[in-house]
Amino acid sequence: MQKQTSPSLEPADCNCLALRQAARHVSQIYDSHLAVVGLKGTQYSILSKLNRMGPLSINELAKAMVMDRTTLGRAVRPLERDKLLTIEAGEDGRVRRLKLTAAGVTKVKAAAAQWREAQKEFELAYGVPEAAELRSALRRVVAAI
Repeated sequence: MQKQTSPSLEPADCNCLALRQAARHVSQIYDSHLAVVGLKGTQYSILSKLNRMGPLSINELAKAMVMDRTTLGRAVRPLERDKLLTIEAGEDGRVRRLKLTAAGVTKVKAAAAQWREAQKEFELAYGVPEAAELRSALRRVVAAI
């Protein structure tokens, strides 16, 4: 893929707006499916990441999810309140570690079927190869910036 030598400076070509609009639409698909089990897409992503990676500090999880630490901190509060994860002091007392509870593991397993349905809905609408290409392109965006 070749890069342009001069970027588009037209407001109609705003990359940020296009990404945000697409993200809102896709998030609505996942949120509607995950609502069945009482989760939002971001909450499922947090629980799923902890399920795959094990306990992580807030900073480690924020980096893995490409999220601001304070935004992540606000996002985990309802999960802690609902006893889906715990926030524990780390080795030196200053670092906080997030850990799934047994209820959190159960919730992730229950939500996985709903996530698969959302994934299927998106891929049927957008196209399976196109969705794979989109994920690849978005990973390149994350790596490049």
